Amino acid sequence: MIKDMLMLPRKYWAFAIALALLVSGGSAALWARSEAASMRDLPRHQPLLMRTFYEPALSEPADAIDILEIQQSPPVEDIWRPAATPRGGVAWSLLESTQESTRTVDGVIYSRPVFPADVRALAGRRIIVAGYMMPLENGAAQRHFVLMAYPPGCPFHFHALPNQFIEVYADAPVRLNEIDATVISGVLELTGEDESGVFFRLRNARAG
Repeated sequence: MIKDMLMLPRKYWAFAIALALLVSGGSAALWARSEAASMRDLPRHQPLLMRTFYEPALSEPADAIDILEIQQSPPVEDIWRPAATPRGGVAWSLLESTQESTRTVDGVIYSRPVFPADVRALAGRRIIVAGYMMPLENGAAQRHFVLMAYPPGCPFHFHALPNQFIEVYADAPVRLNEIDATVISGVLELTGEDESGVFFRLRNARAG
């Protein structure tokens, strides 16, 4: 594997090392003695980057090498998070604590919400929440739209669950922004007993 990587142009080495770490399950224990032993016929004038990684393994007898340790970089920050909670607002983690009770008829899944006490306490109150707008009307401003917890294009949330979006009815049109999170306030309705798949609605909503 190492010799194969050295055949790549230098600009691809970082990618190859990252790929090797991925294949190894992200473990610092990456290659065993057989891999290190296969490196012994490499010239000692290999670039410093490669010697830095593998010189310790090459300096030991093959039968004495157990594992080649590589220091890992810090984990990459997860950017696929719910919209940040605005000051004085309701967190998506609270809304997502709502559970589903489901039944299946002819392959179709119907669900009803099971609201925890903290969510039930918000019913009929004006709340503030931030989310990503999905338009339901034509135009640059929307009176009726969906506010989603996660950014559009999130690879882990292609289909939002009923506890991850709010149907919004605004008193005045809200400027459509499909990139950045929008802060909305409105009176919260807890719905979904009709098995519509909509658990939350905001009435008399407005921006900010």
